[in-house]
Amino acid sequence: MTGTAAQPHAAPPPREASFLGRFGWVMFDWANQPFFTIVTTFIFAPYFAAQMVGDPVRGQAIYGYTQSAAGLIIAILSPFLGAMADASGRRKGYILFFQVLTVIGCIGLWWAYPNRPDLVLPVAVALVIATIGAEFSIVFNNALLPSLVRPERIGRLSGAGWAMGYVGGIIALVAILIISRPELIGITPPEGQALFGLDRATAAAERLTGPASALWLVVFVVPMFLFTPDIVHSGLGRVAAAREGMRRLVDTVRQLRKYRNPTTFLAAYMIYNDGLAAVIALGGIYAAGTFGWGTTELGIFGILLTTVAAIAAFVGGTLDDRLGSKRTVQLAIVLVTIATIGIVSVTATSALFVLDLPAKVAGGALFGSIQEKIFFVFAVILGLGMGPMQAASRTMMGRLAPPGMAGEFYGLYALSGKATTFMAPFCIAVATQYFMSQRAAGVVVVIFLAVGFILLTRVREER
Repeated sequence: MTGTAAQPHAAPPPREASFLGRFGWVMFDWANQPFFTIVTTFIFAPYFAAQMVGDPVRGQAIYGYTQSAAGLIIAILSPFLGAMADASGRRKGYILFFQVLTVIGCIGLWWAYPNRPDLVLPVAVALVIATIGAEFSIVFNNALLPSLVRPERIGRLSGAGWAMGYVGGIIALVAILIISRPELIGITPPEGQALFGLDRATAAAERLTGPASALWLVVFVVPMFLFTPDIVHSGLGRVAAAREGMRRLVDTVRQLRKYRNPTTFLAAYMIYNDGLAAVIALGGIYAAGTFGWGTTELGIFGILLTTVAAIAAFVGGTLDDRLGSKRTVQLAIVLVTIATIGIVSVTATSALFVLDLPAKVAGGALFGSIQEKIFFVFAVILGLGMGPMQAASRTMMGRLAPPGMAGEFYGLYALSGKATTFMAPFCIAVATQYFMSQRAAGVVVVIFLAVGFILLTRVREER
């Protein structure tokens, strides 16, 4: 690059952070994952669509627009903020600011009362704020990864982080499930109440997912701030770092052809990650609309999917270091594609597109219908793919980023992850409204996954 101002800082000598430093970094995923697990995926999002909005189809569309708005803001700002962090050196201050934003947004979800159309907009705004805070903090936490371990061990640390995050999500799911349905463990609360006197008529347990995620985050993110080493400060103040970051970002964008390999990966990631994010976010909503699942069914579904993903992420980390990130991601894309097609092949009275089945019996056994069992099979396949895909993608960016430019490229990585993420929910929302069918989401997801896979074949992984 031209000009001394745009030169990246020299990369630190390869070294390993202490065990506590690595542990603190892994705990960041543990602290943040419940928000994505019980709020944006399995409990709050389906509740928001089916009960607060009151119409699963319209609710899915509104939720899609909500995630689209958050994704657009993240796509616009993340590269600049990543470059700004590279210029200043430090990451933790940015993480702290956006984690506070996440907490504020999560607390606002408490007011998501059922059948209150007047509250849909403010709750949607709170959801956007929480999502923006969580995603931006992830940008800067990811940028710490290459400085914590040697390059050949990045995959294992990234996989361990994802696995620990999934475990945290499982625990949060179990907790919410017990709180909302204590009779599952032999506790019979008073009529109309969940555990701790929470009112079922006002969906207090479902609304609690927001504040509970905020409390979990505040408690468990502390080890990262205490033990994980930050990048050495460059000496630049915030204003100077902002100017320097903007100069560096503009220069990098102008000369992206010099970084053709990581740029091609970012383009591929931009597409296939959008498909993954869409199927994860909408899986619970689809099940709630198709089978009429409530918190109990969605909680068990989430526990199963997250458990499989946690195991797959941990195993995938080792596979990543042995076979490479590219092959790991490609395998994961194939699995997620199969799972997506299988999931949307299931309806309330059919499966695999051609198999007609009797409708679910009201008041029957939990997951008693054949179509629900088939849905679960494809959910397991989805979990097997989603864990390694997320962990190996993060690893690959760390391996491809030029020395001293981790924050900037992780900012571009976040941009790639969000530049079209607002498009997939938007396309799904439009398709859902146009066809008046939740199954339309599957077509959008498969297209994004296929295009991403094709682009990934052009990436050269240097090992």
